[in-house]
Amino acid sequence: MGTEILLGQITNTDARDISEMLAQIGIDVLYHTVVGDNPERMAQCIEIAKERVDIIITTAGLGPPCDDLTKVLLCRSFGIELVMDEEEKAGLYDYITNEGYSEEMSENNLQQAMLPEGCTVFHNYWGTAPGCAFEKDGKTVLMFPGPPKECVPMFRQYGLPYLKRFSDEEIVSHEIRVFGTSESAMDYMLRPLMKDMHNPSMAPYAKEADCFLRITAKARTEEEAEEMMQPVIEQAKEILGDTVYGMDISCLEERVFQLLKETGKTFATAESCTGGDIARRFTNLPGASEFYVGGAVTYTDDVKAAVLGIDPELIREKTAVSREVAQLMAENIRRITGASMAVSTTGLAGPDGDGIHPVGTVFCGLSTEDGTEVVELHLGENRTRDYIRRCAGNFCFDMMRRALTGLPVMSITE
Repeated sequence: MGTEILLGQITNTDARDISEMLAQIGIDVLYHTVVGDNPERMAQCIEIAKERVDIIITTAGLGPPCDDLTKVLLCRSFGIELVMDEEEKAGLYDYITNEGYSEEMSENNLQQAMLPEGCTVFHNYWGTAPGCAFEKDGKTVLMFPGPPKECVPMFRQYGLPYLKRFSDEEIVSHEIRVFGTSESAMDYMLRPLMKDMHNPSMAPYAKEADCFLRITAKARTEEEAEEMMQPVIEQAKEILGDTVYGMDISCLEERVFQLLKETGKTFATAESCTGGDIARRFTNLPGASEFYVGGAVTYTDDVKAAVLGIDPELIREKTAVSREVAQLMAENIRRITGASMAVSTTGLAGPDGDGIHPVGTVFCGLSTEDGTEVVELHLGENRTRDYIRRCAGNFCFDMMRRALTGLPVMSITE
């Protein structure tokens, strides 16, 4: 598995997920190391790890393939024998034969039940290869299988309780989600607050087409950490103002979902350059059907005319990428569907322009019972199609968020 990560064929999500879980129990992660399936380099990495940390956690290398050598090399390094665990052997045999993989236990499958002598066994309810833990020479070693569907639940069930005794602190974090300002602008605004902070601490991060601010505190208890963070959270929110769209949520559409639920309103979409991505993102949320009534992807001029009833002469005069067309798209889809509000997008996601507007030009419309607003965006000629589409979608969700909370719609973003 290490070689596949180094080749870019898979992403090492195990390291991310385990780090997040360790942070919850106050254990600091100092290093992430990825090594290919090479015995010499793997052995070197083990020796380096023994010199610089107290706890070594490995993922992958516990299965039946001949290059799965994690247990062998760790046991060799610590001078521990690998022995057959009869209980795991019996469970492995039952799993393999009952699931129809084989009528007999092959030798390579059998090696999964070979475990360090005297170790704590972590039975794998999600696959075949068990994990384990041992302590020797002042070091603690935990091993888990590599597939995330096995590694993550096993670490949550076994790893966290096993390691909790090594920490008497809790680390608690909150994320303030922001749209409408950049990571650098957020850093500049918050720098006077951040520069002397150690515990709690805060750090801005950029995501694709939006940002977030993570505030973290370490204390003896979760309650103490929360109490330490509260004034800092309030200060940060005050500085960031109405660009803050939520805390501890994953995306703008989730915030819009909350607001629609609070207000009992519904919405519809008329999309051109975003190709249905706004509808897709919202309907990924469980319960979306209560608030999303439907929409139309009107990618061509003819379909804009036929489905949304937009005058072809207007399209020819103003072009499809125009304020006027975006306005009618939003208004007409709201009328057709009977939704409380509607959003529209029409623009150029690239790579080609239209000879009038640069790539990255998008008009976003929002129609409500109070009227219609259209915003012209210039998202950059060198941006990818995915970025332009996602940013336009985020802007539409933010227009809805602002309308639903009585905030003014931002006039433009560059």
